[in-house]
Amino acid sequence: MAMSKTIRRGACLALGLLAGATGVQAAEDQPLWEIGAGVAAFSFPSYRGSDQTHNFLFPVPHFTYHGDFLKADRQGIRGSFFDSDRLDLTVSLALSPPVSSDDIRARAGMPDLEGTFEIGPQMDVTFWRSENRARFVKLLLPLRAAITVEGSPKSIGWVFHPKLNMDITDIPGMPGWNLGMLAGPLFGDKRQHDYYYTVAPQYATAGRPAYEAKAGYAGMQTLVALSKRFPKYWVGGFVRYDNLSGATFEDSPLVRQKDYFAAGIAFTWIFGESSTRVKVND
Repeated sequence: MAMSKTIRRGACLALGLLAGATGVQAAEDQPLWEIGAGVAAFSFPSYRGSDQTHNFLFPVPHFTYHGDFLKADRQGIRGSFFDSDRLDLTVSLALSPPVSSDDIRARAGMPDLEGTFEIGPQMDVTFWRSENRARFVKLLLPLRAAITVEGSPKSIGWVFHPKLNMDITDIPGMPGWNLGMLAGPLFGDKRQHDYYYTVAPQYATAGRPAYEAKAGYAGMQTLVALSKRFPKYWVGGFVRYDNLSGATFEDSPLVRQKDYFAAGIAFTWIFGESSTRVKVND
């Protein structure tokens, strides 16, 4: 049973973080779809603000699809409703892993944090793009509703995470390598922050007083990713820095560390790809 939960946690983390860590490619003909599998290693906190870190090594899927509406690539799985030269409107998805309170000192005796599924609209505004589309600067504006996925699903509020995104394909002196950078604040409503940072009176202890979280600012997040696609395999990694200073819930007894790093690396083999080629832009 413990192994099953670890595998579920790993799958959620891989899908949620690898999407943000993979690199970019300039506009060119690519397979309509490709499929593969590989292995990933991650080091990350139990939840944002936790002072405990978990390390995982697990298998991950590799799948890309460049349809007219449905797309699965470096930005995750999404449907594109509107696409212009400067403005994109999509539906984006995200996943987060479950956390057992038995493994977290700060949450001992409290309910487990279930894995969550997030879905909502995302508006992308392109500020600048190179002529060959190999480099660009965008503002990403995702607004997603969060829902637990274990046990009886329930809504746990909304998340808004505006990010400035710069992508560079073919780094000078490193042909074929792709660099991606993301940075921006996070915001959540009261239900979202309650789920992670409120301590109800029945769970209060001498070292963990009762606390009620509020809506609003939830800290800053910065991510740098590097990747390269070879003919038959792909390799990529990322480093993410989080800072919760100034967050509306920073005084919660569940916030044990206000800044930290998370990192991951993945290697996947490409088993097959479509013979149909399509033009793929950023």
